[in-house]
Amino acid sequence: MSTGDGRQTRAFTKPTFTEVQASALVESVFGFKVSKIQPLPSYDDQNFHVHISRTKETTDGPVEYVLKISNTESSQTPDLIEMQNHIIMFLREAGFPTASVCRTKGDNTISLVSIDSGSETKSYLVRMLTYLPGRPIAEVAISHHQLYEIGRLAAQLDKTLEEFHHPKLNLLHRENFIWNLKNVPLLEKYMGALSQNRNREIVEQVIQLFKEEVMTKLSHFRECINHGDLNDHNILVDSSKSASGDAVYQVSGILDFGDMSYGYYVFEVAITIMYMMIESSNPIQVGGHVLAGFESVIPLTAVERSALFFLVCSRFSQSLVMAAHSCQLYPENKDYLMITAKTGWKHLQQMFDMGQKAVEQIWFETAKSYESGISM
Repeated sequence: MSTGDGRQTRAFTKPTFTEVQASALVESVFGFKVSKIQPLPSYDDQNFHVHISRTKETTDGPVEYVLKISNTESSQTPDLIEMQNHIIMFLREAGFPTASVCRTKGDNTISLVSIDSGSETKSYLVRMLTYLPGRPIAEVAISHHQLYEIGRLAAQLDKTLEEFHHPKLNLLHRENFIWNLKNVPLLEKYMGALSQNRNREIVEQVIQLFKEEVMTKLSHFRECINHGDLNDHNILVDSSKSASGDAVYQVSGILDFGDMSYGYYVFEVAITIMYMMIESSNPIQVGGHVLAGFESVIPLTAVERSALFFLVCSRFSQSLVMAAHSCQLYPENKDYLMITAKTGWKHLQQMFDMGQKAVEQIWFETAKSYESGISM
């Protein structure tokens, strides 16, 4: 879930294409005839689930796609979005369950379309990806083993991206990008979205602790490219039956690479822990299982581990503050924007009430239990 780099006001426009207009885009830009189209929930872009009609040229290709229309601000950075497409393709080649990128009639991965609204002309970047099967993990009860596997997946993703090369890779140094964990102090600009209550007090304390306990250690963290948004709606799973008849879930899709930026390994695991806590009935336990999976690929250093508690609290704060801010801008999209807030505030308060030492003890002891092959 993302908003633009350092956006403070409604300086961008979320696309508002009708299904008829979106169908026309699919036909004119990609050359497919639409048989069915329906909107998908989104943060500040616009997405459609598209079914195409088979033709002589498309007898064996996919028939389901996602049409993605970027907001007006993101549409001003075509090089960044094109590179995200190349990363998606690179990861798919490496064996990750990412989408395939559909090429336009002009053999590009993106297209800029201009719409005349009468008073002004607005431009939107359009692209289309294959539709991935599966259910968001937000909708299923995931086991400790699956949390471990998701932590492992997060680490494998970052490790694989070490091999990704692109002439414009420096674009991922998104200095004022509000969703990069390095930029937690930027939240101060958005605090007006919160009421004067305990929630706001906690976030203010988190920001101060981030300055004291994280920013002073950044130079000791190992840098990498982060997916940056492995949330419970961006990881899809398919189920199969185990020998005992229980449902076993395998990751079938990784979505939404719009928040990618240069960060650190410890950022990725912190973000993943935070989002896996959202739907859990025992959220404090989650961190140890995710951490164990991550560290099976990339063990954290002592200094990285020492920042993990503050980073998870910080990601909660980012998500909750920016959701409140976006609700002021887009009250009509409140249900989607407030997904994290339904349990997020409660989880953040619980972490704060328990304190760093108690939470870390649970996380680290749980992670350690995997070393002996007996997970807690």
